[in-house]
Amino acid sequence: MSDAEAEPETEPNVDEEADTGTAADPVAAERDGSAGAAPLPVSEAADLVDRVADNVSQVIVGNDAAVEHILVTVLGRGHLLLEDVPGVGKTMLARSLATSVDCAFKRVQFTPDLLPSDVTGINVYNQKSGEFEFRPGPVFANIVLGDEINRAPPKTQSALLEAMEEGQVTVDGVTRELPDPFTVIATQNDVEPGRTYELPLAEIDRFMKKLRLGYPNRADETEMLGRTAGEHPIESLESVATTEELRRARATVGEVGVSEPVREYVTDLATYTREHAQLGVSPRGSIALVRAAQARAVIDGRDYVVPDDVQTEAPSVFAHRVRPRTGSESGLDVVEDALSSVAVE
Repeated sequence: MSDAEAEPETEPNVDEEADTGTAADPVAAERDGSAGAAPLPVSEAADLVDRVADNVSQVIVGNDAAVEHILVTVLGRGHLLLEDVPGVGKTMLARSLATSVDCAFKRVQFTPDLLPSDVTGINVYNQKSGEFEFRPGPVFANIVLGDEINRAPPKTQSALLEAMEEGQVTVDGVTRELPDPFTVIATQNDVEPGRTYELPLAEIDRFMKKLRLGYPNRADETEMLGRTAGEHPIESLESVATTEELRRARATVGEVGVSEPVREYVTDLATYTREHAQLGVSPRGSIALVRAAQARAVIDGRDYVVPDDVQTEAPSVFAHRVRPRTGSESGLDVVEDALSSVAVE
């Protein structure tokens, strides 16, 4: 039932205190206003990435590569899937990124009783006006953290599909556009398989990248303990870039040149996975790799993609989309074989 007769007192499973920046307004104006954002010069976009990464490192210790991967995902207009054990800093990573670019941030704890409307929003009856009003769900934010997404049933997981693919949600037949930029960072619980639901392939394929943070090493964990002994550094973190700058940097990435030989190289890699696995990379995956390579080029200060950009991004973009033929190998094994077998022309 999508319409409510009375407004609930609280929004279930949503972290209300996790907002940073200005609250996102669920109207098309914000997205329309950035549709024609003027691209930044490549050097300025690369500098923005450096500033944000350095700022995030004040909170996150020892995960520089993961921070870079997330920035590639955001710049490449993608979404990120983190599969890891609890307590390794996934929420802090998302919050510190949102704070660094002055974005609205929401966290949703996925549970078996979470409803699709708890994610997308609901129409609430206003007794004073005598009309139904839309109450936006946590998906109406720039950075959305879906914590332990595989704890929720497939119907609730699917509530993210339209949002991730189309940048919009439909409630009671009315389509509302999401803020721009919009990035979902979802986590999977991989230590309690008996209490989780398997993510459908259609949803996994919508994530540009899949990463694992892992446990910190001895030196990094010791440094982290020193930083958090008093006030947590996230509480004093300040933004170093604006949302508008991020939109312009994304526009810069969209204009990075991808030559035909590079496009053919991406196609050949995807074809290899299809020929050497039970299920290979989809065309959506090929598009994701090109966009990730464009973002990587900007980070390296270039306005064109080279094969090295593709090779750097392929493992994190392709591996989770591949189902190998045998249980003795992984999707990453197939992708690594493709990188070593497919010639660069």
